[in-house]
Amino acid sequence: MARFRGPRVPKRKFCKLCLEKVRYIDYKDERKLQRFLTDHGKIVPRRVSGCCTRHQAQITQALKPARVIALLPYTNDPLR
Repeated sequence: MARFRGPRVPKRKFCKLCLEKVRYIDYKDERKLQRFLTDHGKIVPRRVSGCCTRHQAQITQALKPARVIALLPYTNDPLR
């Protein structure tokens, strides 16, 4: 017999970068930046990644030069 536990309370997300005490996100660190890209090459939004506003802005600013110098793809679609 299942019990009713009331409304579901979502689990609070914490910024992984704040927990690791990362101060600066380097555009040359492609492994760390790859976590914040989808398989289509789009930047993962803050509500999905769980990052704070400050780190999400740093991620965006680091991804752009990494794409320009071809460390990370603009898109993973070979036809585009």
